[in-house]
Amino acid sequence: MPIIAHNDLPTYDRLKKEGINILSHKDAIHQDIRELHIGLLNMMPDAALMATERQFFYLVSSSNKIAQFYVHPFTLPQIPRNLQTKEHIKKYYDTFDGIKKQGLDALIITGAYVKEKNLKDEIFWKPLIDVINWASKNVTSTLCSCLATHALLQFKYGLKRKPLPKKKWGVYGHYVCKPHPLVRSINTKFEVPHSRFNQVDKEQILEKNLHILVESKKAGVHLATSKDGFKFIFFQGHPEYEKISLLKEYKRECSEYFLNNRKTYPKFLKNYFNRQQKYILKEYKKNLKNAKLKKQKMPEFPEKIIAKCLHNTWHDSAIAVIGNWIGHVYQLTGKNRHEPYMDGVDPSNPLKLDYV
Repeated sequence: MPIIAHNDLPTYDRLKKEGINILSHKDAIHQDIRELHIGLLNMMPDAALMATERQFFYLVSSSNKIAQFYVHPFTLPQIPRNLQTKEHIKKYYDTFDGIKKQGLDALIITGAYVKEKNLKDEIFWKPLIDVINWASKNVTSTLCSCLATHALLQFKYGLKRKPLPKKKWGVYGHYVCKPHPLVRSINTKFEVPHSRFNQVDKEQILEKNLHILVESKKAGVHLATSKDGFKFIFFQGHPEYEKISLLKEYKRECSEYFLNNRKTYPKFLKNYFNRQQKYILKEYKKNLKNAKLKKQKMPEFPEKIIAKCLHNTWHDSAIAVIGNWIGHVYQLTGKNRHEPYMDGVDPSNPLKLDYV
């Protein structure tokens, strides 16, 4: 089923142009199909706010055909924003107070830009915890991405993420390591993008009796759930990424080097560029370093040339997992958005898993 364009958010037009099925609110109210209301707590910085918004809208709209989806983006007012982003949020986003009044069937929480070593010192920590506490009691299931996963694991289980020797970024092979409805009918091996400086290790997660569903020998745990199997879903990777998302990160790091905001030139991402792309980027590296030495203008990054030969090798599995997630939200939640489960559902084991 399509996602419902219930306001004038520009992301809807962008998705329409990409062939995604978007239904107007006027047409939606004439269809006798139950809708699902999904919140998107978008904590990403200004430069990535709309891209992240689009990526998760795409996953939701592509993943499941059982219902009409109303996606309600909102953010935390404590996160600093420029004027343009503030206007975008004011015009198109809901407030958390509004979200609480309306209720949600499910919630997605994105990553965020981190400045402090301890997450508790971040400006968004307390308001994020307020959202998590509310969702724990009022939302059927909450899906956490990257930083949100680390924050919730620290808040709920006391698991502090560990700094990595170097940034883990690239596309890594993963495998399904435990049966669960979230990974039903997907490939037992698939790829997932990662981009982070910290991680929560497998041993930490198992120590708290949480369930690891997907992991990688080189990238660590990707997908896990809370002890009950469904209330909280944890992603450490970035299955929502578009095929050029990592390319744009690499481009930004090259720019940071040129501007002396980082000391070393960025290394290639793992399993992302092919041989020809690496050759082009090596030539660009020479040109950029030469321009920096001579204090010339930064050369244009060959984004269009590189992007043509990139491949997305993770979206099918991402869409399948999100589809399974939404499908079970649909089965467990009632029509009253203020009650997380319909009558008869056991909150301690809503999916009736044998190992919970």
